[in-house]
Order: sequence, then C-alpha cells, then structure tokens
Amino acid sequence: MTEAALDPTKQDQAKEYANLRRRLMLLDLGLAAVYAVLWLAAGWSIALRNFLYGLTSSEWLVVAGYVMVFGGIYFLIDLPLGYYSGYILPHRYDLSNQTLKDWILDQVKGVLVGGVLGLVVIEIVYFVLRISPDLWWLWTGLILLLFNVILANLAPVLLMPLFFKFVPLEEEHDELVVRLTDLADRAGTRVGGVYKFDMSRRTKAANAAVTGLGNTRRILLGDTLIDEFSPDEIETILAHELAHQVHRDIPIGILVESVITLGGLFLVAQVLDWSVTALGFNSISDVAAMPLFGLVMGLYGLIIMPLGNAFSRQRERRADEYALKMTGNGTAYASALTRLANQNLAEADPETWVEILLYSHPALNKRIAMAENYQP
Repeated sequence: MTEAALDPTKQDQAKEYANLRRRLMLLDLGLAAVYAVLWLAAGWSIALRNFLYGLTSSEWLVVAGYVMVFGGIYFLIDLPLGYYSGYILPHRYDLSNQTLKDWILDQVKGVLVGGVLGLVVIEIVYFVLRISPDLWWLWTGLILLLFNVILANLAPVLLMPLFFKFVPLEEEHDELVVRLTDLADRAGTRVGGVYKFDMSRRTKAANAAVTGLGNTRRILLGDTLIDEFSPDEIETILAHELAHQVHRDIPIGILVESVITLGGLFLVAQVLDWSVTALGFNSISDVAAMPLFGLVMGLYGLIIMPLGNAFSRQRERRADEYALKMTGNGTAYASALTRLANQNLAEADPETWVEILLYSHPALNKRIAMAENYQP
C-alpha cells in the first residue's frame, strides 16, 4: 500500500462539508434556544406542570410526564434538521452507505436508549433538588461523576452492540491481532481482545478506539479501517489510542468534565433561586423551570467549550507524540492521518478561530507535519 497524500479535491469538499455542518449546528442550537424560551414566555411550561399535577401527585411521574411531552415535541420539531444533517448531507458528500431503513432504526434505538438514560439522570437531578435544595448542585455533580464512570465501563458491552456488530478479529487477521496485542502489552495496557465492527454498514469513514475501563477494555477497529489501511498505519493509529490509556486520559477526562459540569450546576442553582421570585415558579425544584435549566446549562456549555477543547487538544498532542515514540514510524503515522483526512472528508487546514473554538484535536495538517518531521 503506497503512502497517502492529501487529495485537493477532497479537501475542497471537506471545507464545504465542514462549513455546512457548522451552520447546521448553529441552526440547531438556535432552534433549541427559541423552543425553550417559548415554553417559558408563553406559559406553556407552567400550564403543562399544572396539567400533570391534575393527573397525579407523584413527583416522579410529573417529571417523567414533563420530559416526555417537552422532549417529545422538540424531537419531532428537530427531526427534519436531524434527517438532513444525519442522512441527506452525508449521502450528498458520498460519506454514507446507510439505507433510510437503517437510519430510521438507529434513530429509534437512539431515542429509546438516550431517552431512558436521560430520564434517569433528570429524575435523579429533581430528586436531589427536592431533598437538598441548598447543596443539590454539589450532590448532583458527584452523582453524575459516578454515573459517567459506570457508563464508560458498561458502554462497550451493553450500549455499543445495540448499534454495531462486533466480531473477534482473530477469525480473519490473526497476524494483525498479534501485532496489536503486543503493542498493548508494551504500553502496559491490558485489553480483553481485538474486535472488528461493521462501520461500513453506515459510513465510508474509518476509525479505531480503545474503549472501556478495567475488565471491559478492548480494542475496536472499524472494518473500513482494516480494508483501506496498511498494518503499519493501523499500528500507529492504535498507538495513539493506547496513549490515552497510558496517560489515563479517560478517567482524567471524566474528572475534568465533572468539574466543568459542577460549575454549570452551581450557575443553574443561582439562576433557579432568582427565578422563583422573578418568574413565579413554586420552588427551585419546580419542573416548570426545566427549560430554564436547559438554557443556562446550554449557554454555559457554549462559553466553556473552547477551554475544554484546548485541554483536549493538549491531550491529543501528547497522544500523537507517544504514538511516534512507541512505533518510531513517523512515515506510517503521517500516511495514516492523511488517509483519514481523505476517507473521512476531514478538513486538514481549518481557520485558526475554528480550531480554537470547535476542535477537540489539533488540526490535521499540524499533526501530519509533526509525524513527517519526526526523527526516531
């Protein structure tokens, strides 16, 4: 397999695709904000709360009913935008292999899984709001930290198989498995196997990951990666992923995200205290204030996002350095990153402000240059 080079035509398409996706993201954020404001300003939120309390006195059922109505209506309003960005656009740029039937099935699964997990989290938040109105934000932050740890541990074995089919790679590529497990051993990372998953059923993009914690940790390779990349390239990509395990980026990331979330919850606590008087809610645990809760957390997330991305880029840069030192193969890593840019239609040279605000990884042109200039 020859060394890859950036395809100018694909890079033009990548810039166009990235610009469209950013505009769609802004449109989606604006739609969500307007939706939440309308519920508050028009009195729909209080009206729904009163209606639900007319049906039941159970706080748990009222919260569940509110989430289903408020969230369900928004899902239907946002569905055309989701269909365009998730199905039409990837097909237009020749990135998707997914049939409409499979896309709809994924949406149903996503709503069911995300809805159940989301409802559990929201029920916990409002339970803590009711029993500890002064320190609810602190207890909620600690509970969400535990929730994220559990989810990171269970996702590879319980959630991801709902969307992808995983098969042990030994059945087809035993030499590659030996090579990758040896790499994991040299990195001091115990893995529970190497698995291939059927990315090609949905996309032409390629990817790899080391997922899970402890006993659920495993190496995952997309079939699109195995089919289009050389063993040397795959090894360098996996070395990058193993670096996150060596540097404990997953637990550190969960901890940092939890601290950031805690800051947002504290801000929400101040706004909810104000809203009881200013907006006429019954208490800070009033379910009618849920749109306000979402607005504050959403705005806070947008403001803090560049800081989170800066932290992520620093960890990703360290992982690139580790991959180069571990494999000593800058040529293969540069080729792998270049092939990913072409195959995934990833913008290699984004504008500086875009990278600073929106990118969780360093720009691909910088990563490729670092690999090309690497001296063992």
